[in-house]
Formats: sequence, C-alpha cells, structure tokens
Amino acid sequence: MGQFKNLLEKQDYIILDGALGTELEKRGFDVTGKLWSAKYLLENPQVIKDLHRTYLEAGADILTTSSYQATIQGLEDVGLPTPAALDIVRLSVQLAKEAREEFWTSLSDDEKTKRPFPLISGDVGPYAAYLSDGSEYTGAYKLTAEEYKDFHRLRIQILIEAGSDLLGIETIPNVHEAEALLELLATEFPTVEAYMSFTAQNNSHISDGTPIEEVAKMIHFNQQVLAFGINCSAPKVFDGLLERIRKVSDKPLVAYPNSGEIYDGSSQTWKSLPDNSRTLLENALQWHKKGVKVVGGCCRTSPEDIAYLSEAIRGRGFQ
Repeated sequence: MGQFKNLLEKQDYIILDGALGTELEKRGFDVTGKLWSAKYLLENPQVIKDLHRTYLEAGADILTTSSYQATIQGLEDVGLPTPAALDIVRLSVQLAKEAREEFWTSLSDDEKTKRPFPLISGDVGPYAAYLSDGSEYTGAYKLTAEEYKDFHRLRIQILIEAGSDLLGIETIPNVHEAEALLELLATEFPTVEAYMSFTAQNNSHISDGTPIEEVAKMIHFNQQVLAFGINCSAPKVFDGLLERIRKVSDKPLVAYPNSGEIYDGSSQTWKSLPDNSRTLLENALQWHKKGVKVVGGCCRTSPEDIAYLSEAIRGRGFQ
C-alpha cells in the first residue's frame, strides 16, 4: 500500500472511471435482478474487462472493480457456495488487473510518461446494494456494528488479497455503517488505504439525514481514508455539501455524481431527466476550487464523459 497516497500527493486531479452497470445497460446488457452488473462476472466476464479497458483508454487513473453488487451473501443467495462466491469477488480484481496490464503494455514509452500508472480500487458498496431496493438513496436500514462488519469482512479481505491497490468504499448512505467500516479497517486491515464516498439527497446531509459536517469530522481524523466525499448523487447537491465539508476538513475530496436522474428501487429504473445545466468537466473544475482532487462519474455517466474530462484537463488523447 502507499500508492494512493503517492498519487494524491503528485496529481492535481485524479480521474476515476465512470458507470459500470448503467453503461452495460446502455450497451444492451440486462442488468436487472439483485446481482445487477455483477451477474456478468458469472455469465460474461469479458464484457466487464472490455469496459475497464475502455475507461483506461478514456483516461481514467483509477479502475473500480466490478464488486459493488458482488457481495458474498448476494452471490450465495443465487446458489453459489461460499468458496465460489469468494472466487467471483477475486475475479473482479483479476479482470481489472488484466485490463490494466494489456492497456499499459500497449502504450509507448512516451505515452507512459504523460499519465500515472493506473491504480485498482477494490469496490466496497453498502449493505443497501445487497438489499437491492434503492436504499442506497435513503439509508433506511439498521444493523448492529458487528453485523455490518460481518457483512463486509470477507469481501474486503478477498479484494485486498487479490491485488487491489486501495479500497473504494462508496455510495454509503448510512452513518452507522460508515462507523462500522472505519472500525473494521482499523482493527483488521490497518495497512489498507481507502477513499470513502456518501450519497445525499440535499446539500447538507447524507441520505440517512446525518449532517455532512458530522460525517466529515468522523473521517477527518481517520488515517486510512485518505480522501472522501460524495458520489451517485445529483450534481446540484454537491456545491453545498463540499462547502460544508471544507469548513471541517482539509483532506482531499472526492466527487463523482450521477447524471441527476432519480433511481426507483422498486422498478430498478431511472426516472426524470438528467441534469445538463453543467457538464461533468464544468462541475469538476468548479468543485476543484472547493478541494476536490478525485473526480469521475457514477450512474448514467459514460466513457465519453471521462474521455472529455481527461482530455480537457490533461490533453491526453489516448483514444
């Protein structure tokens, strides 16, 4: 570990990849059901690997593994024994590593000098992703601290053992789950680096109603979460949230919005129209002034969005 810290110190902007599940859906793949995009770890891993490669070609500095919905419990629910479920989580890292290796070896020496070596973020989604009912956007669930730890432990262990460079603990809507995750990292995975990002429905609270200042204070003093912020939320809520966070913490911030559409968990569909008032690039430049260093896209964003962002910020043009 230590690579994420080095990247944060050396880069003014760090570009994340964009959506996986909704991008597969746009390309004609059925992602309905409790496993969502993780079903393709079982049915067609190549499409996930190809999408990883596409995001690298678009300019992403960090690849997120396809393990958001690949929980051990969720995989067991569809009939996999525990060892096979662990293998699927391991595969999510392997696919990202293979895509990175193939992409990096395709670059010339000159091209390699123009970008950092991409890192792989082991994706840790919330308990809500297992529920598959849209509660990523409400935080309306409650487990004990030990139950949260038991839910996350094995997946985190496999993501690390398989070769993730850091953890991306994302789309967290519930402050108690966040607290349990921080305790789990500190006591059982003390050398692991991570970023953590939350969902929000307004410009002052995360989804369960906890004031963002309270969340920021909690993470500011954590030594393993090197950057934190907001993801999979409407662009319009970011400005206020980032301003409130900045009054509490000077850590590097993370921002990767969805398109601004609203997700209906009961029908597993996106409602309303996307927020096109500002482009992802315009938002990234604006949020950078508020302390954001890690930028990218979440649901309903595309490789084209990441390519536009990367090319405009760095003029890479590796397409």
